[in-house]
Amino acid sequence: MRVDLTTGLLDAARFQPSPNCDDRPAGLTPDLIIIHGISLPPGEFGGPWIDALFTNAIDPTAHPYFQTIAGLRVSAHLLIRRDGALVQYAPFHRRAWHAGESVYQGRCRCNDFSIGIELEGVDHLPYDDCQYVRLAAVIPALRRAYPAILPERLAGHADIAPGRKTDPGPAFDWAKLRRLLEDRAL
Repeated sequence: MRVDLTTGLLDAARFQPSPNCDDRPAGLTPDLIIIHGISLPPGEFGGPWIDALFTNAIDPTAHPYFQTIAGLRVSAHLLIRRDGALVQYAPFHRRAWHAGESVYQGRCRCNDFSIGIELEGVDHLPYDDCQYVRLAAVIPALRRAYPAILPERLAGHADIAPGRKTDPGPAFDWAKLRRLLEDRAL
């Protein structure tokens, strides 16, 4: 798995371009990975709704919840579906709109310097093993492409927006991810 530094795209991902991204501030490259959790409608997996949200095509009449999010302009760089499939919405060298109001180690505006990875899931249900395996393969590819992303530069959405966000939630197994990353490093 590899990131093309010219395009900012991951070779193993399907690219579904989102308009919800822009240029990073001059001189900034990614140095943080933020893990998110998402399901649309809430608690349901599969279907076209995450793509629709990130491409501003959500149908507010398709589900009552969609009426509350139809006007959002958000994206992530990458989605890892329940079956491990990868979908990329924004090139990694561009700023995706995933973190919102956020602070990491005293630095505000985390979108400026982070890569956002969504896992299809919810806070209270275990994520699928294949999602951890894919995430543990994606992270080293990102680190090779963007060396400023050091091993400790991983955070959850809840870590950078406490009180506002809870994902990836208590069901996300950080220890499992660390073990998989350590195994890959051997």
